[in-house]
Parts: sequence; structure tokens; C-alpha cells
Amino acid sequence: MSVSESGRPARKPLNLAPRSAAGEDRASGQPRALPQALLYTEPLPDDLIEVGYVAAAYGIRGWIKVQPHADDASALLHARRWWLLPAPAAGAIAPATPRTEAGVQVALKIAQSREHSGTVVAQATGVSDRNVAEALKGRRVWIRRSDFPAPEEDEFYWVDLIGCAVSNEQGEALGQVSGLIDNGAHQILQVAYDLPEGGAGERLIPFVDVYLRTVDIAGKRIVVDWGLDY
Repeated sequence: MSVSESGRPARKPLNLAPRSAAGEDRASGQPRALPQALLYTEPLPDDLIEVGYVAAAYGIRGWIKVQPHADDASALLHARRWWLLPAPAAGAIAPATPRTEAGVQVALKIAQSREHSGTVVAQATGVSDRNVAEALKGRRVWIRRSDFPAPEEDEFYWVDLIGCAVSNEQGEALGQVSGLIDNGAHQILQVAYDLPEGGAGERLIPFVDVYLRTVDIAGKRIVVDWGLDY
């Protein structure tokens, strides 16, 4: 079994200076307004997943360059609608949900996208000017989980494993998946649990066939061959 990183919510370290939601005009230093057609004022979808951030404008025709959070950008390439939310203020911890975000929200209909030197470049409907593309720089890119491509057999998205209850074949509860680690050879489940004396503990369980028994994404349940005292 393997895990795709396409929908992984964990971010790579970003060195992004805080920007206004509208961007800044080079000549005047004043905020640059975004086209009204790009602004999104409706309630955000419930299943948004953060998949990257706008790194730069690309070319002179309004294309944008997105740095994906994961090596596999298939989810980003597959989605035809992106939500661009403001980058968090300097020093802030990014929230787990975009619903708590303040600032101007932008929604893009993607006309075409492709991979380019480790990034994704895209052309959005209504963005035909480099200045507008530059005004989007620094925004985080979210897409709907329902827009992810279907995984192959015995493949799972990281985001679907987060929160799964983990137990062993004896029915003993081992904890809940709080994250994943990729050590280069395989993925490792980070399983958080409560210590009897108080506080939190963590079990590291390799996500490989020798230890895995069942993975029930719909039921948010994983069964492994692992002991409480391992």
C-alpha cells in the first residue's frame, strides 16, 4: 500500500512576506484592486484542502505559477476551480480550515494548467494581465477534496488518513492518526494517544503491508498488526 501526497495539508516551509489581499502596485506602492469577477463572497465549500501557494506571475498573459506543497501535483492539475485565500500574517500559525480566514477571497476557473520545473503554471479565466497575476502572489491555493483524481488501488491520500482511529487485531485502541512521515523508503503513520498518567504520546507505525491489515477510509478506521507496548 502506498500514500499519495497530492492532498497532504502539511505545508513545506514558506518564506512569504505578508501581503495585502489586493497586492501592491509597483509604481505607486498602493494596493492594487483585483477584478470584481474574481472575488468570492459565497460560503466556502466544506471540503477545501490547501495544496500550494502562488509563487509568482508567469509570462505576460496573466498566467500564475503555483508551488505545490507535495511532490505529486496531480490533484492541483486535476481541479478546474481554485480558491485563493490570503497568506497568514507574519508569525501566525495557519489554521486547519479556511473558514476562519479573514480578507478578500478569490475563486479562479482554471482554463489550462501544466507542470513546469517542479511547479504548476496555470491560466485562469478572467486573468489576462500580468499585473493581476502579480496581485495574486503569496496567496494560498485550496481545492475541493471532491476534485481530487481517484487514487489507484491500494493508494490513499494523506489527508484521508488524518483523523483515522487506529487499532490492532486484538481490538486494542492505539490512537488516532495525527500526521505522516515519509522517510524516503516508505510512509510512517504518526498515531497520537493519551498517556495513562496524563499528557500525550505518539506511536510511529510503518505504513507497509507487513503491518497493515485494513484501511477503511469511509469509516475512518485502520487496523494494524501492532502491540500496545511496541
